Amino acid sequence: MKKILLLFLLLPTVFPALAQLETRDGGYNQIDENGTLTTPNQRRNNADSLGSDKEIPKGLHMWTVDRRFGDRQAAPLDTLSHMFMNTIFTSGLRGEYNTTGNLGAPRQARILIDRRENDRQFIFTNPYDFFIVAPDSFRFTNTLSPFTNISYNTCGDRTNGEDHFTAKFGVNAGRRIGAGFKFDYLYGRGYYSNQSTSHFNYTMYGSYIGDRYQAHLLLSTNHQKVTENGGISDDNYITHPESFNENFQTSEIPTMLSSNWNRNDNQHVFLTQRYSLGFTRKVRMTQEEIDARKFAMASQQESADRQARDEAAKTARKQGRKPSTQDLKAPATFAGRPDGARIAEGPAHPDSATVGPTAGQRIAVDSKATADSLLSAAKKAAEDTAWLKTEYVPVTSFIHTAELNSYRRIYEAYATPANYYLDKFTVQEKLPGDSIYDQTRHWSLRNTFAVSLLEGFNKWAKAGLKGFLTHELRHFTLPDATGDRSWNENAVSVGGQLGKTAGRTVHYHALAEFGIAGINAGELHLDGGADLNFPLLGDTMTLAATGFYHREKPGFYYRHYQSRHYWWDNDGLSMTDHLRLQGILRYRKTRTTLRVAVDELRNHAYFAATYTTSSSGRLYNALAVKQKSGAISLLTAELAQDLTFGPLNWESVVTFQKSTDDDVLPAPTINVYTNLYLRFKIARVLKCDFGGDARYFTSYTAPEYVPGIGQYALQGNESKVKVGNYPIVNVYANFHLQHTRFFVMMSHANAGSGKKNYFLAPHYPLNGSTIRFGLSWNFYN
Repeated sequence: MKKILLLFLLLPTVFPALAQLETRDGGYNQIDENGTLTTPNQRRNNADSLGSDKEIPKGLHMWTVDRRFGDRQAAPLDTLSHMFMNTIFTSGLRGEYNTTGNLGAPRQARILIDRRENDRQFIFTNPYDFFIVAPDSFRFTNTLSPFTNISYNTCGDRTNGEDHFTAKFGVNAGRRIGAGFKFDYLYGRGYYSNQSTSHFNYTMYGSYIGDRYQAHLLLSTNHQKVTENGGISDDNYITHPESFNENFQTSEIPTMLSSNWNRNDNQHVFLTQRYSLGFTRKVRMTQEEIDARKFAMASQQESADRQARDEAAKTARKQGRKPSTQDLKAPATFAGRPDGARIAEGPAHPDSATVGPTAGQRIAVDSKATADSLLSAAKKAAEDTAWLKTEYVPVTSFIHTAELNSYRRIYEAYATPANYYLDKFTVQEKLPGDSIYDQTRHWSLRNTFAVSLLEGFNKWAKAGLKGFLTHELRHFTLPDATGDRSWNENAVSVGGQLGKTAGRTVHYHALAEFGIAGINAGELHLDGGADLNFPLLGDTMTLAATGFYHREKPGFYYRHYQSRHYWWDNDGLSMTDHLRLQGILRYRKTRTTLRVAVDELRNHAYFAATYTTSSSGRLYNALAVKQKSGAISLLTAELAQDLTFGPLNWESVVTFQKSTDDDVLPAPTINVYTNLYLRFKIARVLKCDFGGDARYFTSYTAPEYVPGIGQYALQGNESKVKVGNYPIVNVYANFHLQHTRFFVMMSHANAGSGKKNYFLAPHYPLNGSTIRFGLSWNFYN
C-alpha cells in the first residue's frame, strides 16, 4: 500500500518530463477500439487513404425520473472532478452529516431541512441513503458510445483500512434504447474495535425513449452489514487520554458491545411507462446528433471503400497480376448528373413553369462565380435538410408507475453485557438464551395511474396538468411470544399536479394528494414551487420559492415494534403536521446563493433513548416513541459564496439554524464548510486542485445512535452529552487528466491538536489522521 501511495505522489513530477519528450517517428504505437496495434506511420497512411480520421462520439446524457409520474429531469454528469476527493465520505460532500465514524456507517443530516426519508415505512435503511439510491435519484443514461466508469478509493491496511469500489456501465442500442448496470462494494474494517461495515449493491437499468411510448426500468439488490460496538465505554479515552495510566491505540480502546450486528437486505423493482398521443414536426438536430450522424456516414464510407479495394485486389489476382497501387486506392466519387436526368432537345417553351428569376425563364449562368454560387446554395440546402429530424410532440399521456420493495432487517447479538438493556420481553426467536435475533420483514407494492395533458404542444398550452390515483399494499412481520405477528395495510390516494417547466423565465409546479381510503385516510400532501429567472448586469438572477404542507400518520415502526428488548404499540399516535416555506436567491455572476426556510411542526413523533451511566459504561438502555403535542418552529438561513483570485479559489457555505425546542428538535446554531485551494495545470495537461478544506459546527446535544434499532434517537436523560465546537481539516491534491480523476488526501490532518473533541455522534469518535487515495477512470467505446 505504501508503494502505491508513493507511486501516485510521484506521478505529478513525471508529467513535465513526458511533455518534453519527442519520438523519432512523431508519436507512439497505439491500440485502436478494435484491438489493432498501429504505428504512427500506419495511422497517417490510413487517414490519408480514407481521406478522414474519425473521432468516436462521446455524447453522454444523464437524467433522473419522477418517482410518481416518470417525468424526466436532466441531471449533471457524475464524472466531474471538482470536489471528487470528498465524494468518498459517509459524512457528506461538505461534512454535513453526523455518523458513527467508520466508512459506510449509519448517518443523519445535521442540517434539518436537508433530512430526507427515502422510505417513510421501513425506517431501517434511511441511515444508509448514501448507498441505497432512491428511484428518483438514480441517473439513467443515453450515450453515443459505450460508457464505463471504474472508481476506487482506499486508506489504511488490511487490519483497519477502508476500501470502496464502484463500476458503472452504460450502452445504447440505437438512439431509443439505453441500458446499463452499477456494481458497488464498500468495506470498512474500522480503526476502532468491533466497527466493521460491509455493503453490497447491484443495479440494472434500462430505458426506452420513443415518440409515443417511453419506459424506465430499475432493478436493484442491496445488502448492508454493520458491526455494532455501542460506542467507546468512556469518552475520556479521546478527550483526556492523560487521565489513564497507559496509552491506548484506537483499536485498544474498550467499546460497549462485541459480537453484535445489524443486517439489512432489500430488493427493489421500479417501472414507469407512458403512452402519448400527439403530432409530428421537423426540427434541427443537436450538434452531438450531427456529429454522431457524420461518424456513422464516415464509417459507412470507410466500409464501402474497404470493400471496393478488396474487390479490386480479388479481380487483379484472378487476372494473374499483382494488385497495383491504383487498385488499392480508394475509388473517387463525383457529383454527376442525377439518375434519370435528360438533355434538353430544344429550348423550353416560354409559357412553361420553370424555376428561375421570373416564371418561364431559364437561369442565366454567365460566369464561373454564378455557377459556384448556385452549387454552394444547392449544397447548403442539401446539408440543411440532412440535419433535420422529425420530432414527435405529445399532447396527452397515459402513465403507469409500479414499485415493488422487499426488506428484511436482522439485529443479531451473541455477547451482550449484563444489565445492558433495561427491559426483556418474551419473543420466539432463532437464538435461545440471552442471545438476540430480532428480525422484521416488510414488502410493499405501489401502483400509480395518471393522465397528463402536456405543456407546450401549442402556444396556448402554457402549463401541464395531471390527475392520478395511487394504491399501495404493505405487509409487515415482527417476532411475537408464539411466533411471528403480521400486519397488512392498504392506502388509497388521489391527486393532481399543475406545472410549467418549459421556457427560461418562469417555472412553477403545484401538487395535491389526498388520502381517501385505508390506513392513510385523511392524509394530505400539498407541495409547490416557482422560480423567476431574469438578466441582471450581464448574467442571470434566480429567485425561487418552494413549500409544502404534509399531514400524515407516523410510519409503521413508530406505531408498532416488537423485539427482545424494545416493544411498543402506539395506535393512538396523532397525525403529524409539517409546514415549510423556503426562498432561494442565486446570482451566477457573483456565484452567490442565499437560502432561507421556516418550518413549523406539530405532533412531531421521535425516538428517545435513556440509560444509566456507571463505571462499567452505559447500562439499562431503554428506547421509547414520544410525540410532541405542541408546535415547534425552525428557522434556517444559509449563505454559499464562491470566490476566485487568479489561481486561488475559496468556496464557503455557512448555515444558521434556530429551533424553538432544542430538546425535541436539536440543531447546531452554526454549521460551516470552507474550501481553499489553488487550481493550476502541470505540463499543460494535468489539472490540479491543491488545498485544504474544513468543516465546523457549534456544540449541541446531537441525537445518539441506538444499535438495537439502528436509528438515531434524541437524548432522553436529564444530563445530556454535547458534540461539536471542533474543526475537522483535510489537506488534498485533486487531479484530472482527460478521462481520469485521482486524488491524494490526508483526512483529519489536525487530529491530536486542540480539544480533541472529535465526535459527530455521542460516544462515537472519528478516525485520526489518515492518508487516502482515490481514482476514477472513464472509458468510452
